[in-house]
Amino acid sequence: MTETLPRIVFMGTPWFAVASLRALHENGYSVACVVTAPDKPAGRGQKLATTPVKDYAVANRLPLLQPERLRDSSFVSALKDLNADIFVVVAFRMLPEEVWSIPRMGTFNLHASLLPQYRGAAPVNHAIINGETRTGVTTFLIDKEIDTGKILLSRETEIFPGDNAGSLYDRLMEIGAGLVVETVKGLHEGKLNPVPQKTEPDVIIHTAPKIFPSDTVVDWKEEAVRIHNKIRGLSPYPGAVTTIKSENKTLRLKLFESRLGTEDGPVTAGMPSQSGILVVREKSRLFITCDSGEIEILSLQPEGRKKMTSSEFLRGFNLAGWVIA
Repeated sequence: MTETLPRIVFMGTPWFAVASLRALHENGYSVACVVTAPDKPAGRGQKLATTPVKDYAVANRLPLLQPERLRDSSFVSALKDLNADIFVVVAFRMLPEEVWSIPRMGTFNLHASLLPQYRGAAPVNHAIINGETRTGVTTFLIDKEIDTGKILLSRETEIFPGDNAGSLYDRLMEIGAGLVVETVKGLHEGKLNPVPQKTEPDVIIHTAPKIFPSDTVVDWKEEAVRIHNKIRGLSPYPGAVTTIKSENKTLRLKLFESRLGTEDGPVTAGMPSQSGILVVREKSRLFITCDSGEIEILSLQPEGRKKMTSSEFLRGFNLAGWVIA
């Protein structure tokens, strides 16, 4: 006799969520419905843009709901009528209790950190910004408080020196997809024992709040390694920002790649002692001084231009007379 797999409602919006939806679908689980954000105007033409999760659902003929309000009685009623066993949430909105309490096996969320560390909207960015060397993904049961529910499963991975937010995001996306399938299987078989999140009194819990434009501005008075990690942690999106100025002009730069000193180690000979000094070496290499030395900028994007290497930037832009604003 063939075992009946659980019916699932999947809730998510961005690319990060698509990998988990795909993994469930391709592993034969019954996706009773996909819930994602409504289409929204985007771009210069303000044409309605769909979410990546909707695109996958439509391409694979999966039932779809796009509620404006999650507390809407018609939406809640539609969810109940699906008779789903499990709700799976990946990169979606905070759910009201009348939604997450519906399925008999519970509602779980995939979070891109090792909880309780880095609760919040931007765990991948903040882990790199803070110089962490390890992170991971966690599945946990949703309850009344955000990111605080009992842990079901977790998987750890290294943060490599060459990682930025984009590369780590992609790796966690795939690890997370596998963990979602494993979590659904474990819940269905009754083999998971939800464990409360541990918060030791003497352990600092790092949070991961949403990143606002003011958070992207580089402070060149900070140590080189902190600035380097900030550039990594904000690359490729939203990008670390600095502004340079001359006598009567300013130019905003997004910084995407950096290196501490040079390939042979930090440069100190002839280095200005003041932070935030633009230094050009070999006509094609851009350095900026900071509290504990300097960092080399490898790629950037001047406002109104495309992303380019620092060598390309310096070939078309004379930095003489320009300083950090």
